[in-house]
Amino acid sequence: MQRAFDILSLLADDRRTLTVREVVAETGLAKTTALRLLQTLEQMGLLWATSNGYSAGPALWRWAHLAKSAWELPPETTQLMRELANRQRETVNLYVAKGIHRICIAQQESPQSLRHVVRVGDDLPLWGGASSKILLRDAPASLLTRVAASSPYGKGHADQLREWIEQAQRDGYAISHGEREPGTSAVAMAVPSASGTVIAALTLSGPSVRFTDDKIDGFVADLREAVKRMLDRGFDHPLR
Repeated sequence: MQRAFDILSLLADDRRTLTVREVVAETGLAKTTALRLLQTLEQMGLLWATSNGYSAGPALWRWAHLAKSAWELPPETTQLMRELANRQRETVNLYVAKGIHRICIAQQESPQSLRHVVRVGDDLPLWGGASSKILLRDAPASLLTRVAASSPYGKGHADQLREWIEQAQRDGYAISHGEREPGTSAVAMAVPSASGTVIAALTLSGPSVRFTDDKIDGFVADLREAVKRMLDRGFDHPLR
């Protein structure tokens, strides 16, 4: 199963078809194994054989529909994020935690040409970034150890994570500058459930040159208002 999904994951916006040669080169599979998996995926409708190679198959529509119905945000929340991005002119993201990663479940891009963008569905590490400091607030020690072990800094990074989390709790928001990607910054705030646990992190992110100290208070105030409006409208996604 892992090898089959490794093949599917090679498809992207800038690569709509796959040749057998590309699959063999990028997965390291033997040609006979790659051919067998490609044929199986085609039989299941997950791939479609064309004269140029294998493209996404029609059966993926069903999976896409299921994913959309499970993860698509309410229209009101999407509009709130769009308005926030237009006001602050920075990219707005909504992240949830899964294991040792954070997953982007929604995004509204900055209207500026120089902007920070990830893809919806991308899973990013939890060992750095403003949203990680929010999402790890209620994490047990065992999870912090696993997150730290996955970082470039090793298990000792758990102490730094605890400091960041405690600072974010005191401030009511979190900031990061170049922790995961040099030259990018972010400000994040928790989206809590009715019981007060963190279910998501709402963030503004962009080039560090635009995230100067004099801008942070404005970012925080706007994020706080956006979260309040989301909660007033009954935000319970995606864990309803």
